Amino acid sequence: MYAMTAAHKTLPLPSYVRVTNLSNGRSVVVRVNDRGPFKDGRIIDLSYTAAVKLDMLRAGTAFVEVEALTTSAPSATAASNVAPASLYVQAGAFGAQANAVRLLEQLRAHGLGDSFVQQVETGDKPLYRVRIGPIPDVREFDRLLERLKALGVPDARLAAD
Repeated sequence: MYAMTAAHKTLPLPSYVRVTNLSNGRSVVVRVNDRGPFKDGRIIDLSYTAAVKLDMLRAGTAFVEVEALTTSAPSATAASNVAPASLYVQAGAFGAQANAVRLLEQLRAHGLGDSFVQQVETGDKPLYRVRIGPIPDVREFDRLLERLKALGVPDARLAAD
């Protein structure tokens, strides 16, 4: 509880990861020494001390980036300065703009007015991402995921810009 540790489903035990809170840019290095988390949608469980250092204790959850470092002890645990990201739910990504617009219209018809299509150049042809947001916190992310599943969009995921 008071060590800089974490639980992860698939990383080798032990291993070290840098965890960055995407809301505030704070970063810590923790030792993965356990399995978990066991709640859908979660990628890592942090010790109390790691959560305090990332300033996520009050909320209990946060959007984080997990970067695998090594399976041996890191040489330094200095935090990096990362600018907070804008966070979205990505409901789908399509090669055809018409498919993206069709999903966008479906989302808006069901009251998701903060949906939009983002065009991204990926080599020789564009990709059309259907996104919702920005989203303020994990509770809203979870709520949107459940709502999208009910609408037949089961593979929605977190996206950061």
